[in-house]
Amino acid sequence: MDDDPLVRAGLRILTGGSPDIEVVAEAGDGAEAVRVAEAHWPDVMLMDVRMPRVDGLVATRRIRERPHAPQVIVLTTFDVDEYVLEALRGGASGFLLKDTPPLEILAAVRTVAAGAAILSPTAIRRLIDHVADPAASTRRAGARTRLAALTDRETEVAVLVGGGRSNAEIATGLRMSLPTVKGHVSRLLTKLDLNNRVQIALLVHDAELL
Repeated sequence: MDDDPLVRAGLRILTGGSPDIEVVAEAGDGAEAVRVAEAHWPDVMLMDVRMPRVDGLVATRRIRERPHAPQVIVLTTFDVDEYVLEALRGGASGFLLKDTPPLEILAAVRTVAAGAAILSPTAIRRLIDHVADPAASTRRAGARTRLAALTDRETEVAVLVGGGRSNAEIATGLRMSLPTVKGHVSRLLTKLDLNNRVQIALLVHDAELL
């Protein structure tokens, strides 16, 4: 989803050349991206930030509010703190810059389609800076209040998700079965009213539990 036809063509050629990836639609602005999501319901959407009418951040939030929504990777030229955080808080499963190597973009699509998250090194640095900024104490109090509703075991799982652990790694570390871990993660998303693991990680970082 990009307002530049050349960028859309390049992404279509890039992704369409992979036998395991099918391009089902494209859009030139955020409003159209929402309609495309509702019409085709793809597994993954690549979303630009700055687009006419409705920008990619608003479109991402609207798309991710729907049940069983497509995963969204924000792909942009704009390396701005607010964009990274707003994209992730809006439900995006990844944030990449447009100068990311093509093979890494394809790998990100596959990773997000499989249910994991992907962040560029720049985005990770932004999250670290975000935790250290002057408003952190206010967010910490709010995040800890939300996490207080969890059981001890759910809190353990949330902290491990915040540390970037996969479900398999959490299962091994807590000596639980993989289906049990998946059940805990699903309950976390429901209890905390979140869309994905990245948002769990943000909340854990806000609470300074790592």
